[in-house]
Amino acid sequence: MSESNRRYRMPPEWAPHQGTWLSWPHNVETWPGCLPDAEAALERAVVALAGGELVHINVLDASHEAALRRRFAASVAPERIRFHRIVTDDAWCRDHGAIFAYDDGALIALDFLFNAWGEKYLPYAADAAAARQMAAALGVQRVAIDRVLEGGSIEVNGAGCVLTTEQCLLNPNRNPALTRADIEAMLEEYLGASQVVWLGDGIVGDDTDGHIDDLTRFVDVATVVTVVEPDRADPNHAPLAENLERLHDVRLRDGRPLSIVELPMPTPVLGARGRLPASYANFYIGNEVVIVPVFDAPQDARAIDVLANCFPTRRVVPIDARALVVGLGTFHCLTQQIPVAHRTPR
Repeated sequence: MSESNRRYRMPPEWAPHQGTWLSWPHNVETWPGCLPDAEAALERAVVALAGGELVHINVLDASHEAALRRRFAASVAPERIRFHRIVTDDAWCRDHGAIFAYDDGALIALDFLFNAWGEKYLPYAADAAAARQMAAALGVQRVAIDRVLEGGSIEVNGAGCVLTTEQCLLNPNRNPALTRADIEAMLEEYLGASQVVWLGDGIVGDDTDGHIDDLTRFVDVATVVTVVEPDRADPNHAPLAENLERLHDVRLRDGRPLSIVELPMPTPVLGARGRLPASYANFYIGNEVVIVPVFDAPQDARAIDVLANCFPTRRVVPIDARALVVGLGTFHCLTQQIPVAHRTPR
């Protein structure tokens, strides 16, 4: 992929944010019997994030906004939260929201098509319209892209490398007419990817068809954390071992191998739908904190320690995500970073 073809660039998650955006959970079908507990977990994340950046929250209407204002009145200064009356079908802002990037230093909002992970959940028209409204609310240029892509399916290092999975981006329920080469060209054009690293399959219970944010994450330009499962009888063992092998074969454009840090998987978390996609890789990097999902599992302490070593200048905040993961995602799935703008839009 040529440097001259790249106009847009997506910065890494650890780059400075002007804020974090999320859509507040409200769908009782997503969190049957545990929506209040899911909201409480996200509330803790908002309180932690608001100390270091503005938090944007999509709400359904005026009464929903008023209820959330009351909820945060004692824990977050009002100027640290900005509410937007942007109706959504569900809360997964990473996937239905805008993906923020740069156009020669100006902040832009990439608006890919959203089809509810291959039309698994109906309706999704409100989710599909959210990115356009987020761009307008922030006052940045919207770049409409007539192809399906979810934010949770990509992971960037800010220096031209993008991680993704074959299970998701090559799935015919997303862009059936696109080849692997077409998808790589799309990632080059809109994310600034000079290198695409393809992993294989995701974890059991992931209804997104193998999103990378449950598997492998950059923690700096040349270092990734990746989840592993040592139990050979566990169905996650083989696909995660294959992904690890692929990562060991990667050489960055400057010839360096990736530095690979192994992150444990928790003991299986079960729900009414069967095994849930509980993963410590679904952490979110804020300006001052790293929000880490934990599951009251023996592996929690090790995961916290691994991530604390990866982010020595940030405070690791573990939050019980057992209710959230009932909805088949946790903190990274619920959030989208807004990078600092280096100059005004043209």
